[in-house]
Amino acid sequence: MDMRFLVCVSREGCGDFSTSDLTLGRLYEAIEPEDPHGMVRVIDDSGEDYLYPADLFESVEVQASTAERLHNLLAA
Repeated sequence: MDMRFLVCVSREGCGDFSTSDLTLGRLYEAIEPEDPHGMVRVIDDSGEDYLYPADLFESVEVQASTAERLHNLLAA
């Protein structure tokens, strides 16, 4: 399973997008790759998956064993 993790680095400049369910500095798992429109789908703090502008996040590289543990923790 290819897992990608992102950290929220901004909640500004999103226009119509509500970012109230994102926490700055929090780690999120990308559910799908970034789409051609620069959007990424994550499970936000509401527990639901939503599309957000990818520029709100920075990618975080983790080892495979750590990625599996993070995936399980974030899914709980």
